[in-house]
Amino acid sequence: MSQTDALLTEALASFDALFAEAHAAGEPDPTAMTVATATLDARPSARTVLLKAHDERGFVFYTHLDGRKGRELQANPHAALLFHWPRVRHGVQVRIEGPVEIVADAEADAYFASRPRGSQLGAWASKQSETLPDRDTFEQRLAQAEAQFEGRDVARPPRWTGLRVRPERIEFWYGADFRLHERWYYEADRAGGWSKRMLYP
Repeated sequence: MSQTDALLTEALASFDALFAEAHAAGEPDPTAMTVATATLDARPSARTVLLKAHDERGFVFYTHLDGRKGRELQANPHAALLFHWPRVRHGVQVRIEGPVEIVADAEADAYFASRPRGSQLGAWASKQSETLPDRDTFEQRLAQAEAQFEGRDVARPPRWTGLRVRPERIEFWYGADFRLHERWYYEADRAGGWSKRMLYP
């Protein structure tokens, strides 16, 4: 393993350790993360989603490709993630930036099969981010999905899948009194080699 590869391994190990601390500290949901996207004309958008998998390949969440974030990430496949765990130490943030790819069908199928049935049916009923005339319309679509899959497993909708953010930049922000925070920044160059440096608070 090269020194630069070791730095990525170090950064991912730091994330795993902080993620475990967040669970132990009683954070309401340590998997909650902000996902920021941008349109091709540089208009940003952010929302909170849930981290469903992470490893050396990247950080995965699931969504409808036809919703706003899905459309934006297909047109401009780059995202920024933000985890904020205020109960860890004096408060910790982890920022991750990088290109986005769609996960393999088998990976998406396996995760979808693990979801509660109600969530599976909701994925069929929802036209994510489109205008909904009234709640009754959605309830009717949900009832239609229930009838469609009555007595059998719910298949994954073809446009519902996972998106993986492959990290090119990872920052660990450790809170401190008087705003004298400690910040460590890992960054990959164009050849995939990693470097590490500190940032001013």
